[in-house]
Amino acid sequence: MRRQGVSAHSCGSDVGPGTSVLRTKYSQLQSLEWGFRVFRRFVLVLSFIPGTLAAQSQKEFASRREALLRKVGDGVIVAFGAPEPAQDYLSFFQAPSFYYLTGLREPDAALVMVKKSGQVNATMFVQPRLPAREAWTGSRMGTSGVETLTGIRGRSANELPAVLDSLAGTGQQFLVVGDVAAHEAEAQGQTAVRTANDQLLDQLKQKHQTLRITPVNDVVEQLRGTKSPAELSLIKQAVEITALAQKEAISALTDGINEFELQALIEFTFRRNGADRPAFATIVGSGPNSTTLHYNRNDRFIDINDMVVMDIGASYKGYAADITRTVPASGHFSTSQRDIYQLVRDVQAAAERQAVPGAPSRLMNDSANAALASGLARLKLIDSPDATYDCSTGPSPRQCPQYRLYYMHGLGHGIGLEVHDPEQYYYTARLAPGSAFTIEPGVYVREHVLEEMPDTPRNREIAGRLRQFVTFYKNIGVRIEDDYAVTDRGVERLSAGAPREIAELEALMKAGSTGPAKRNREMVDRYRQTP
Repeated sequence: MRRQGVSAHSCGSDVGPGTSVLRTKYSQLQSLEWGFRVFRRFVLVLSFIPGTLAAQSQKEFASRREALLRKVGDGVIVAFGAPEPAQDYLSFFQAPSFYYLTGLREPDAALVMVKKSGQVNATMFVQPRLPAREAWTGSRMGTSGVETLTGIRGRSANELPAVLDSLAGTGQQFLVVGDVAAHEAEAQGQTAVRTANDQLLDQLKQKHQTLRITPVNDVVEQLRGTKSPAELSLIKQAVEITALAQKEAISALTDGINEFELQALIEFTFRRNGADRPAFATIVGSGPNSTTLHYNRNDRFIDINDMVVMDIGASYKGYAADITRTVPASGHFSTSQRDIYQLVRDVQAAAERQAVPGAPSRLMNDSANAALASGLARLKLIDSPDATYDCSTGPSPRQCPQYRLYYMHGLGHGIGLEVHDPEQYYYTARLAPGSAFTIEPGVYVREHVLEEMPDTPRNREIAGRLRQFVTFYKNIGVRIEDDYAVTDRGVERLSAGAPREIAELEALMKAGSTGPAKRNREMVDRYRQTP
């Protein structure tokens, strides 16, 4: 493969009028934006994914760039990394799609590839080496370092606005990967807050009014939907650490402790075993909090009669896990707790039976919904499996399934560089090798769930029939979530290390905890062996 580099002609450093203003404003916007940035984007075979971690090679990152180039036409492909945090003591996290294409973890980086008539010239823009600044931030790769690592010519990030200004005058379209929410919204006739990247592109557009700007995040996300063996290996390690944390927390759970004590144990287990951080805000919800989907205050003292939902996930080398377990604080499932838990577990099993390579992914959802509706009807929480309620008012109220009163979310999602990562079945509607996803049904009996229905005569009748059963099961929330991967040999439940059957959970809680597990040298050494 020919060495990639940007020629003076294709990515020149000519500075037109106003370019220095572009550079200054872009730098300021990147820093300011950090404070309010909201990142977007929620019987199986034995283990087939190698236990030895596989590093993602520069060859793999290069192949991803080539795949992107094959899917887009001629133009200037601009991929923006995440900006430097406003303060150097804040944590930096790379933009997932930029990392996917480059493997770079440094802030303020950008990749520019010019594709024309079958030829590609590329440049990586990174922060320059500034020893005085590095005393605060740590060493930077610099332009020579990024070229050594990637084989792509490096230039200072300070030159990016001038280079884009020059390229904008060539008449080529800009194909953009990055946080350009406003441009994406406008393509769909909507509006959004303009990010630093949006504003840089706006300024280029004002100067070069014929410039065409097309976001291509969706193209990269579709590529991300199929995980490589190296990616699956990293996801598996994240899942293994998360399963350890679940076991630690379940063993330590007892009535009277606070939710934050379990959170602390969970996140200690993550970091001690090499995880970067939690992949999302740790959820430890007890009693009524178990019925709130994304509760994460984690500050309630746990009562002996509570069910406790623990929805947690470690991020390992940038790849996320997501496992949920629900357990009784007493250590033993009561009749009402057992009813709801076993229903959710049966629903998950119904979906798992449809998780077959090549099968339509909708079958998982169809089977789960059918099992859930049947089970709720059996518990008399809904009138019948196909019962509905008025979910709007007016002369002809819209009808919604009654089971949706207790199950408000989807069955699962992809996992990868983000906890809600693109998954290939979103695009193909079928499971295939390289899929990595969750199955996570739930039932949430909120105390006032019947009052959430619109006030119509029919709904008042429904509420009258269901109220005694809602009272019996009130404040019981159950979610069971496992992680799966598809290889050439079948579907693997990656999270098998986290117990989920009632007997297993009760036995683990009965054994109790004697404190955090001893250091796992093998686990830590895996981190040492993987770049």
